[in-house]
Amino acid sequence: MKQEILAQLNEPKQLEKLYRTNKVLFKREFSELYPELKDNAIADFWKERLSYESEGINWGTGRELVLVIIASLVAGLIAKLPAIFAINEDFFYPRNIGFIVFPLLTAYFAWKNKLSTPKIAFIVVAILAGLVFINFFPDLKKSDTLILSCIHLLLFLWSILGFAFVGEQGNNEEKRLGFLKYNGDLVVMTTLILIAGGIMTGVTIGLFSLIGFNIEEFYFKNIAILGLAAAPIVGTYLTQTNPQLVGKVSPVIAKLFSPLVAVMLVVYLIAIAYSGKNPYNDREFLLIFNALLIGVMAIIFFSIAETAKSTKNYTGVWVLVLLSVVTIVVNGVALSAIVFRISEWGFTPNRTAVLGGNILILINLLLVTVQLFKVISKKAEINGVGKTIAFYLPVYFIWTIIVTFVFPLIFGFK
Repeated sequence: MKQEILAQLNEPKQLEKLYRTNKVLFKREFSELYPELKDNAIADFWKERLSYESEGINWGTGRELVLVIIASLVAGLIAKLPAIFAINEDFFYPRNIGFIVFPLLTAYFAWKNKLSTPKIAFIVVAILAGLVFINFFPDLKKSDTLILSCIHLLLFLWSILGFAFVGEQGNNEEKRLGFLKYNGDLVVMTTLILIAGGIMTGVTIGLFSLIGFNIEEFYFKNIAILGLAAAPIVGTYLTQTNPQLVGKVSPVIAKLFSPLVAVMLVVYLIAIAYSGKNPYNDREFLLIFNALLIGVMAIIFFSIAETAKSTKNYTGVWVLVLLSVVTIVVNGVALSAIVFRISEWGFTPNRTAVLGGNILILINLLLVTVQLFKVISKKAEINGVGKTIAFYLPVYFIWTIIVTFVFPLIFGFK
């Protein structure tokens, strides 16, 4: 819709018609587009109008609200399947935790974006393939490929969600960046919902205990699990119908944490040299090191998704350059450590997965850093960095397919 808004910006009647066609989508797309149109009088007028109308919480259409309620109940029901059918929880949850929420969120965006039948068919086949594969995986007590498949299946389902989010504009870098921004907004909103839910839980249990009812076991096995399953769905609904709720919080978090994380990484690398610990001989330390790397990568991507809205924020660009360079150093240490371990003890599923993941992340970081340096030298615009990230996202999707479905076959489900 962004392109339609831009095309009709100087046509008041057509713009009003576009707004009335889908008010929620119009508000969301316009709020993301507005930073590029600040000097436009018409855009300023619409900003004031939409801000005024959105001072309260917009609960969307009745139909949409009913769908969200049903989806939340279904998510809670899926989470309760082990209790309902006496399924082993140790078997069910590691393999199926992603299916509690991701398919429902995917269905929500497929419905909102009115995906074509072929794309819906692709989504259904992909989700069913993952569901069947992971649940028919041999139930081995010690299987590295099973753990890898369970972890990467979450990323696979996340990628399918992104496919539904971008809708019919699969090659649109702006929509892909919007997906990253949505993830950041969702984390903020879901965290707030869970905090509020935690407070409500404490108050409820406390009040009932005062009158002699100990409801802890019942509450956590039924109400709490339903709330946990529903939180991302409700959070998604609120971020999509009320982009203003976290629209100002997410950029602040990005600007605040990017420099802090950069400083922390520098200090951490220096501390490693003095601590005597290293990822070359300590397997657990290497795993934590790689988890840190993935977390920092997520912060970089989210920060760029936010910074890409402003072409004049060069301070933020410098911070991202520092963060990217330091993260490349961290990646280099992790990559050299895994290469060392492979040369000493050979290939295993874990080492191969970490090696492949580190190589992909390093390439992505290098591409992003080059673009950031071009922005600083004024040879490119900041949106070019976003396009680089958006272009590279399908590479991760392909890698999740390989690790989830191919690795178990290559390594004999070991």
